[in-house]
Amino acid sequence: MSLIPATILTGFLGSGKTTLLKRVLAEAHGQKIAIIENEFGEENIDNDILLTESKEQIVQMNNGCICCTIREDLRATLTDLAEKKRKGELDFDRVVIETTGLADPGPVAQTFFIDDEIAESYLLDSILTLVDAKHAPKQLDDRQEARRQVGFADQIFLSKTDLVAQEEADALIHRIKHMNPRAPLKAVHFGEVPISEVFGLNGFNLNAKLDIDPAFLEADEHDHDHDHDHDHEHGEHCDHPSHAHHHAHDDDVKSFVFRAERPFNPAKLEDFLGTMVNIYGPRMLRYKGVLQVQGFERKVIFQGVHQLMGSDAGPKWADDEPRISKMVFIGIDLPRDIFEQGLEQCLV
Repeated sequence: MSLIPATILTGFLGSGKTTLLKRVLAEAHGQKIAIIENEFGEENIDNDILLTESKEQIVQMNNGCICCTIREDLRATLTDLAEKKRKGELDFDRVVIETTGLADPGPVAQTFFIDDEIAESYLLDSILTLVDAKHAPKQLDDRQEARRQVGFADQIFLSKTDLVAQEEADALIHRIKHMNPRAPLKAVHFGEVPISEVFGLNGFNLNAKLDIDPAFLEADEHDHDHDHDHDHEHGEHCDHPSHAHHHAHDDDVKSFVFRAERPFNPAKLEDFLGTMVNIYGPRMLRYKGVLQVQGFERKVIFQGVHQLMGSDAGPKWADDEPRISKMVFIGIDLPRDIFEQGLEQCLV
């Protein structure tokens, strides 16, 4: 049996997760989806359908989708679903796990890597984060969980942009890009998202694609020259030299990109990253790189979530392609200077 793709849907209270799910369930896309609601007393997909008194409730819907609410271990539910699928008791093509609005998606993502039984049945496709444009600025200011959800995302959907002025939406997008420059960001209206933008994103595949917003990279370059102020009105508030654009929000979830033209020494790099993960793992949300490594003809792709890190041989470098290593780190108050100095010392 081929692996069952799984998507983690996260986002703060009221961001529109339920609206998006209802739409995905109602759309005739020919896919049978199992939805696992890992919720605690919030609004369920449809209270008439899901009776939440029982510990676990599995309901087959008329379009072949399945919904179940769990009040216990996600691992047990995933194992149970996979077993029922193997036995032919349930028929579904993929799983969507909707986390509670207060959840940190990290441990949910880690379940797919740490647990052998889960890893043999499922393939983690991506983490989608819904951000409510109207309430996000305050939520991001007040709640670290909201900032973590942004940092973890492979794809960000911005809902309720029609309720805010264009300048407010732009400022929010700008802020989110700083926290996570690798997740494509898209405004959505009432959960109307083409299914191709929700599933099959391969956000966790060790592929050679490292989506970093190009504007972020350009801004980063200017910043090191310190001759570019980007004319942002908040310039005077920002006392943080590593900020490419100057803005008033000094979020604890930040990202930085490291690039190098010289190849890495593989042993040194492995030692250094291992040490960093041991020390800062809980604060490292997502990190990914496409690297030039001495002794390897192919690109080396690596990525991680918290303390879990994996690497793989990628495609060959094209003849005309500049061999530049690129890495992006997204985390909570990571010491950028320590990472940069350490990575420099790993170069040949």
